[in-house]
Amino acid sequence: MSRSMDERLNIRLSKRLNLKPDVVEEIYSVISKIDAVKQSWSITGKLLPQTIHKLTHSVIVTSTGASNRIEGNKLSDSYKDMNITESLILQLHRDMLKYSETDQRDRGHYKFGSNRVEAKDVNGDLVGVIFDPTPPHLVAKEMQELVEWPALSQETTYKHPLILMANFIWEYLAIHLFQDGNGRTSRLLTNLMLMRDGYLFTSIASHEKYIENNKLDYYESLNKTQLSWKTESEDVSKWILFFLNTILAQSEDALAILKRNSVDYLLSENQLAILAWMRTSAKETVTRKDLIEALNIPARTVEAAIKRLFDMKQIERLVSGRATRYKLAHLR
Repeated sequence: MSRSMDERLNIRLSKRLNLKPDVVEEIYSVISKIDAVKQSWSITGKLLPQTIHKLTHSVIVTSTGASNRIEGNKLSDSYKDMNITESLILQLHRDMLKYSETDQRDRGHYKFGSNRVEAKDVNGDLVGVIFDPTPPHLVAKEMQELVEWPALSQETTYKHPLILMANFIWEYLAIHLFQDGNGRTSRLLTNLMLMRDGYLFTSIASHEKYIENNKLDYYESLNKTQLSWKTESEDVSKWILFFLNTILAQSEDALAILKRNSVDYLLSENQLAILAWMRTSAKETVTRKDLIEALNIPARTVEAAIKRLFDMKQIERLVSGRATRYKLAHLR
């Protein structure tokens, strides 16, 4: 039987998002930085297809574990209309463990035994228990409730999509539905949901590296959050902040990758048009007047574009008497 809206709003996963004001302020400070990258990302459409392909491949290279074998296939246009369902999650897990000989029995199946989350040191010795997850006989029920919850979150506008995403992933990790591979599938799900919600920088940068390099913080955020899990006073703030800072690092990595691979994404349409014309023009050097006449761009705009291209070392300035001419810094 479906819940009424009021009843569904009061389910546990929603109630625990009533965060303290100081936490909310900190959370939205991080979100604003992530969304700034998201808003500017449409300019990547100016990159050549082969450049996008090369950069997208980097998310596969920087992913760890077996998930890198399916990352490239799943980060495709299919994410746009994707719904997180039990069947999708089971399929991702089945695909991810395809090449693991020791996990063939468990592929695409919920866990059959206890799988508490343990923290180990660099030598593999147990240093503590992060949390005791959902027992096997309750996994199917709790997973059904979990995959129904995003539909509720999309029907309401009371929380930011990244907060809802962090909340979903926390519950997924807490249930720990598979015998093995829960962390890897959670990170793949995170990338898919980011893409679905328009965070397209996900296609060229992975956040697995950040988690790998910050394992102590990762374990601490899981442990602190688990202490109040399923109580009347659940506190997911520690996890949400870790999650958001991870995504922020991912977005910053994506920008760094782009800067290393192409200067074009930093340029406006007029600046790109000038470069394109100079690259195809029969003239080795051009004047400001040449650009104005050829491209029908206002003089003031051409002047600003020339300055930008010169500052970015894309063109060189040649002064001869009263005439100033320009040429490409690297003839292509």
